Amino acid sequence: MQTYHNTVSGKQTEAADHQEIFNPATGDSLGLAPLNNEHDVNVAVEAARMAQDAWARVSDQERREIVANVAQVLEENSEYLAGLVTQEQGKPLSGPGSRFEMQACVGWTKVPSSLELLPETVYEDDTRKDVLYRYPLGVVAAIAPWNWPLMIAIWQIIPAIRMGNTVVLKPSEYTPIATLEMVRLINQVLPPGVLNTVSGDGRIGAVLTSHPDINKIMFTGSESTGRRIIEASSQNLAPITLELGGNDAAIIMPGTEAAAISEGLFWGAFLNAGQTCACIKRLYVHENDYDSVVTALSDVASQVPIGDGMVESNLIGPLQNAMQYNKVKELVADARANGCDVMEFGDIPSTGYFLPLTLVGNARDGQKLVDEEQFGPALPIIRYSSLDDAIASANRLSAALGASVWANSLEQAETIASKLEAGTVWVNQHGAIHPMVPFGGNKASGYGVEFGMEGLKGVTQSRVISIKK
Repeated sequence: MQTYHNTVSGKQTEAADHQEIFNPATGDSLGLAPLNNEHDVNVAVEAARMAQDAWARVSDQERREIVANVAQVLEENSEYLAGLVTQEQGKPLSGPGSRFEMQACVGWTKVPSSLELLPETVYEDDTRKDVLYRYPLGVVAAIAPWNWPLMIAIWQIIPAIRMGNTVVLKPSEYTPIATLEMVRLINQVLPPGVLNTVSGDGRIGAVLTSHPDINKIMFTGSESTGRRIIEASSQNLAPITLELGGNDAAIIMPGTEAAAISEGLFWGAFLNAGQTCACIKRLYVHENDYDSVVTALSDVASQVPIGDGMVESNLIGPLQNAMQYNKVKELVADARANGCDVMEFGDIPSTGYFLPLTLVGNARDGQKLVDEEQFGPALPIIRYSSLDDAIASANRLSAALGASVWANSLEQAETIASKLEAGTVWVNQHGAIHPMVPFGGNKASGYGVEFGMEGLKGVTQSRVISIKK
């Protein structure tokens, strides 16, 4: 059985304990991943701290070139890493799956390597000149999730190292292998200590985020864990970028042609079997259009193959873990018990954490499936009679990562979009992120943004030099 390792100071390290990782589609063992302790965290943070000053003194142009080399490593190893993601996380190789994830890893590495965050003269007159500079914060603690384990890790790693920080990354305990292998490969072109890993569950995450030598925390995950990280950060006063998931609402405006938007709606909701923070998780449909929308979505869902992602023809994989599998099953069962119309599509394998693609008609605000983020392949469809009611329903929950409006008229859609409380509101698309466009949540979906110039600013500290003329 293969044993995988953390990388600290550019070298593979041994761990005193390990956990076995299994394929969620087949149950097959994938190997052993390290389980670290507090001492291991201290060693990794110290390695990052010792490397940070020299890395910050590397010229900006040279750091950009090194990050571009990271992109090349990712491209060269894309198929290998995609296979690991599919076996460990479950998403298929094909379609918007693990190869798609690797393309995103490359793109979100190339773009920061191309950007310059130049000094900015913020004020000048005859008597003074004030220039804003950006400096690295120091050591960044990055906590990555299990749903897009490599892509979201890259979102955290690349801006941080691009701007002269060093990183200690903890992958999810559910999906550590692909991430550890990606970091091992990236370290071929990075100076030792710039990117390090530790592995384990939330206890290790707590040790890392509360460590006195951590200068910035980046976390993507649940609201409950995010709140614990905020508390842990009181030990080091590290600024935090938090992305805490969402319960994204999509509103279809009256009279919108259902067949024209059905594929966009489907993948907006069922990307990665619904295991995406910015998936559609509540669909609001005008009562006059309800039947046509359900029919159009049913037509798409009935044609999408479900199964082991290593089979090229499959486009939807399993839930990643038993906890999530059982949660989604319970939410659908609750909806059925409360009078919803549960429509299931797809032939699912008899082994693995597979669930059918599920449309839940006649859902209502206040039901568990509507009010709780399901994070799985079950979409509640809610009738509305007035747009004001739909907007109020969409805004009533504390989760506010993304939302979308679907309409024939872009002008009308933009008017409705401006009334939705979310970090990003898409029009006639959903989840369409871009490496140059800031992305982050409102309300209980977190704070701080990633991507583009704003993302680079988020991993720096500002310093003003004020000169008297």
